[in-house]
Amino acid sequence: MKRISLEDLLESHQSVSYEQQYQYILTLLEKGKIKPLKASGTNGKHPALYCEYWMVEKKKEYSISEQELKYQLHPLISIDYYLSHLKNYEQDRQWILRLNEYLKRSREKLDDTESVNERSFEIFSNEKFISRGPGKRILKNCGLSERFLNMYQTTEPLAYYTHTRQEPQNILILENKDTFYSMRRYLTGREAKERKNLLLGMDIGTLIYGAGKGILRSFLEFDLCAEPYMTNRENRIYYFGDLDYEGIGIYESLTEIVSGRWVIIPFVRAYETMVKKADGTCGLLNLPDTKELQNRNIKGVFFSYFHEETVRRMKSVLESGKYIPQEILNIADF
Repeated sequence: MKRISLEDLLESHQSVSYEQQYQYILTLLEKGKIKPLKASGTNGKHPALYCEYWMVEKKKEYSISEQELKYQLHPLISIDYYLSHLKNYEQDRQWILRLNEYLKRSREKLDDTESVNERSFEIFSNEKFISRGPGKRILKNCGLSERFLNMYQTTEPLAYYTHTRQEPQNILILENKDTFYSMRRYLTGREAKERKNLLLGMDIGTLIYGAGKGILRSFLEFDLCAEPYMTNRENRIYYFGDLDYEGIGIYESLTEIVSGRWVIIPFVRAYETMVKKADGTCGLLNLPDTKELQNRNIKGVFFSYFHEETVRRMKSVLESGKYIPQEILNIADF
């Protein structure tokens, strides 16, 4: 309610008698348009009027929306939320009616799996409505899951270099682009055959560029986006990234995603080499500082693959607020 003075209420009735002004205020009171603010006191006239009032806002009528919800929507659309939030229904109504029309006329299209953006356009004529717009919220309010709409999330195409398609083979996932390119150059260089195609003593058949956390989404669809030789269950998959909380966290998250299908192992020799090189070149104090706001909640799975002394040195780096980028290694170290 809005507070208003008697003087403002009577602004349009200044030229009439006080008796007519009194009757005007009385009419507003009887119609429920205003309520007296008794604490404001009276104006000292007879009959007396209060000096201030509350303007009563007219309650909006939602009966038409309520009837539409109850009797015109497809039975698969839950109406419970919007019956309790009719104002929100009016705001979302155009999108809910599009969803309603789709379910009534095109529900059979849900038998075919489509990407999120494809389904979003099919229903709402906006390809980003579900992924970036209010689509997820509206679907939730309507009691419809993303699974019901038979959609899948797309991932960035997997970037990898195949040195050999032999099966089984060792596959190495690299967090950063520079190391991916350097190792690829090393494997394709003129001296590669003389080195027997080994990287830090290990025979690697395929390099995968993980693009930081991007690898997590890529591996959700690994069987679809990788070539058949890469998905051989006898292959061994290794991971190598920055020695910081984020890099270790990516590894541990990846192992959870592929649990039951793959076992991914840290590339121990590479991590040992980067720690040794850091000790021998720049030293702990000259390492770069850990990036701010990194999630430090790591579970320790990563460290279980290393000798106790190596773990001690790694934790010393992390606990000092430092990190070792995998770019500390270059082509001369492989």
